[in-house]
Amino acid sequence: MHNGTPSTMDFLETCRSRVDAELDRRIASGSASERLQEAMRYSVLGGGKRIRPALTLAAASALGQSADAALVPACAIELIHAYSLVHDDLPAMDNDELRRGRPTAHIAFDEATAILAGDALQALAFEWLTEAPGVAASARLAMIQELARASGHSGMVGGQAIDLESVGKSLTLAQLETMHRHKTGALIEASVRIGALTAPGVSELSLNALTRYAKALGLAFQVQDDLLDIEGDTETIGKPQGSDVARAKPTYPALLGPKGAREHLSSLLSNALQSLQDFGPEADPLRAMADYVVTRTH
Repeated sequence: MHNGTPSTMDFLETCRSRVDAELDRRIASGSASERLQEAMRYSVLGGGKRIRPALTLAAASALGQSADAALVPACAIELIHAYSLVHDDLPAMDNDELRRGRPTAHIAFDEATAILAGDALQALAFEWLTEAPGVAASARLAMIQELARASGHSGMVGGQAIDLESVGKSLTLAQLETMHRHKTGALIEASVRIGALTAPGVSELSLNALTRYAKALGLAFQVQDDLLDIEGDTETIGKPQGSDVARAKPTYPALLGPKGAREHLSSLLSNALQSLQDFGPEADPLRAMADYVVTRTH
């Protein structure tokens, strides 16, 4: 398969429409502040490929579980992703003014409101996991633990800290991959593992295989992101082209060269697909997602 094949895009589009509808419904009301509510909705509902929730739904499918049980956990993961983007874009962090082709939250509102919106989305994600319908209490607890680990100091936030500390520095491939396993990979890994946890009695063997898939995919996602930063255009990728280079951030193309980065990407894709060799056609959505991640243009 390749980017744009009907099966890949149909699956992604189905996931996106289901996730968007659920997010829209669930963030409809309840905030003490209308402006905060507006900023939360702006940050979550303003487009986005919904790759992480699609991976959650695909992992559930790979184990024969219905998408219904995985939908709320998938949406919770998207809230964490949305909060991380709001905070990453802040002046004290990456200082970006464009996200998904429109002004970032702190530009559209103000810096304080953007910070609060991110804080609120993070808390809301865990609230949603506690009440995920059709999922046993023990599985909900395991999901909360997964998402907390993936989001915090030993996962995404830790990776962002390494990223900020690494600007202008030379990193080895091992150091670069450590950073991205945390910053990007941890949440992708959690997306797959949480989807798997919706299946009652998921075996350790299956969970380990899906984890290997997710680890390879998490790095592949970042390699493609780095390539798009130098090869894409601002309108297509929805954020300023060349922003990583401008900030002297360590990237795969900077370290390996564009050709070397593409070879590494191909190797990671092979590893991801190899991890699924013992799964049947029910894992085809995961295979399609891996293919999409490495061939996407934005």
